[in-house]
Amino acid sequence: MAIHTLQQLYKRDLTRLKTEITSYTKEENLWIIDGDIANSGGNLCLHLLGNLNAFIGAQIGKTGYVRDREFEFTGKNVPVTTLVKQIDDTIQAVQEALALVDNEMLISQYPIQVFNEKMTYEFFLIHLSSHLTYHLGQINYHRRLLDN
Repeated sequence: MAIHTLQQLYKRDLTRLKTEITSYTKEENLWIIDGDIANSGGNLCLHLLGNLNAFIGAQIGKTGYVRDREFEFTGKNVPVTTLVKQIDDTIQAVQEALALVDNEMLISQYPIQVFNEKMTYEFFLIHLSSHLTYHLGQINYHRRLLDN
C-alpha cells in the first residue's frame, strides 16, 4: 500500500472536516443534540481529533499527545476557531507521522490492541481513515438537520 495515498486521504478528509465545522451558520448549533442524535457535530469533531492524534500522532509520530476521550464526548462550546486550529495541527501531525511509515512497518503488528484481536499498522490505518469518513458524514447530516 502506498503511504502517500493514505496521506492524501487523511489530508483531504480532515480538510473536509474543517469545511463542515466552519459551515454551521450559528456556532452554538455545533453543540446541539436532539432526540436520538446523541453526539453533536462539535463532539464528533473532538472525537476524530483525539482519535487521530492518539493512534497516529502519538503512537507513530511520538508527538506526546495525551488523549482525553471523555472530553471528546462531554466537552461543549469549544470555539470554532479553536477547532479549526486543532484540525490544522492534526493534519500536520498525521502527515508527519505517516511520513515515518515504511512498508516493513505497515505489515508489522500495531502495538496497541484496540479491537479484541491483533492487527497490522496497514489494517488500522485504513480503519482509522474509514472511521474519519464515517463521522464526517454524521457531522454533515448533523449540520444539515440541526443548523436552523
